[in-house]
Amino acid sequence: MVDLGNLAGTRRAEWIGRPPHEELQRKARPLLPSDDPFCQPPPGYQHAEPGTVLRSRHVELAFLGLIPQPTTATQLLYRTMDMHGQPDAAVTTVIIPAELAPGQPCPLLSYQCAIDAISSRCFPSYALRRRAKALGSLAQFELLLITAALAQGWAVSVPDHEGLQGFWCTPYEPGYRVLDGIRAALSSEVIGISPSAPIGLWGYSGGGLASAWAAEVSGEYAPELDIVGAVLGSPVADLENAFRRLNGSFLAGLPALVVAALAHIYPGVDRVIKEHTTDEGRRLLERLRKMTTVGAVLHMARKDLGEFLHKPLEDILSLPEIEHVFDHIKLGTAVPAAPILLVQAAHDYLIDVNDIDALAHAYLAGGAKVTYHRDAFNEHIALHPLSAPMTLRWLTDRFARRPLTEHHIRTTWPTIFHPITYIGMARLVRIAGKVITGRKIRHHPL
Repeated sequence: MVDLGNLAGTRRAEWIGRPPHEELQRKARPLLPSDDPFCQPPPGYQHAEPGTVLRSRHVELAFLGLIPQPTTATQLLYRTMDMHGQPDAAVTTVIIPAELAPGQPCPLLSYQCAIDAISSRCFPSYALRRRAKALGSLAQFELLLITAALAQGWAVSVPDHEGLQGFWCTPYEPGYRVLDGIRAALSSEVIGISPSAPIGLWGYSGGGLASAWAAEVSGEYAPELDIVGAVLGSPVADLENAFRRLNGSFLAGLPALVVAALAHIYPGVDRVIKEHTTDEGRRLLERLRKMTTVGAVLHMARKDLGEFLHKPLEDILSLPEIEHVFDHIKLGTAVPAAPILLVQAAHDYLIDVNDIDALAHAYLAGGAKVTYHRDAFNEHIALHPLSAPMTLRWLTDRFARRPLTEHHIRTTWPTIFHPITYIGMARLVRIAGKVITGRKIRHHPL
């Protein structure tokens, strides 16, 4: 819906009624979202309701930007809002199963990639496209799991949940962008998904964090959406603990990226950086804004951010401005209305399992329906693909509206020792083989 009274003096509001659509341009090299006119919201968009489609286009997808996939995706620019409730816009990439007949109902999965960077080079709307130069973007590898969801017969929405500015680790607004991306996908006439489609959420690590925010804010922000389940894989429940855990480690680039992002979100953080960071440190933060996730990790490996400060790091972390931010971006502010599957490795070197334990208990204490797979054997990276068969089965049950039978913490049977894992992994390997060779993925549910 649109407030037409507020649009009286607005020109070029073509998105009202029927948003403009661009057909596929096969030979065009994609522009970075930061440079792409498609990603800039049109005049008057702030008067539209959240989830309104502003424009759309068909795009080609490719594995690693090089191997074209035999499917056409549709990108939607839609209206959403930031954490302060101010109008914003974002892009989602929606993919429909190849064998889905027009008008045939199917579930919709919103898959949140681990963007984990500020550079728009890592946004899935760019990194998943053919001819994209996004080496070091995690989204390019997650195309394998997105394709596994398509093989289930589900439509998949892949939002740029960091928004147009790459605001990584911002609270609340990743959830708004995810949910408004779902609204846009359901309302788009170009895509044609049934507005009554059941909806699932799935993300891991940085994508798990965005999925968690969507699950937490959905009850109040988008109660009309039929979200039947949310899989939160190793979400960053307590960013302060993760910061301390990773600083100075091989993965020190991740907390460094967080600092670079938060400086553009919170004025207090920006003030602390300008006052207490060395010239070299400020130049480093500016360089990090342009790096992909893997590039930042390799550049910052084993570096201690305290080396770029004029005073001890612990003194900086204890400043009121910094403590306020860490408290503000911590998960657990609301209880998800949808059933939750939490997936976490007990020996995770990136996310402390104790943080996820606390999040699980907070959700359970609030009355949420939580199944917590606390894997006693795996580590962070391996658990994502190894838990995918379990995740796909769990989501299949939720889409079929089968009753939940488990609401507890389980650690007795690690994923790697479960026979069904290997059956599912064999199927995922076949799907990966088709993605890598650019062959068509047919409906083949787990």
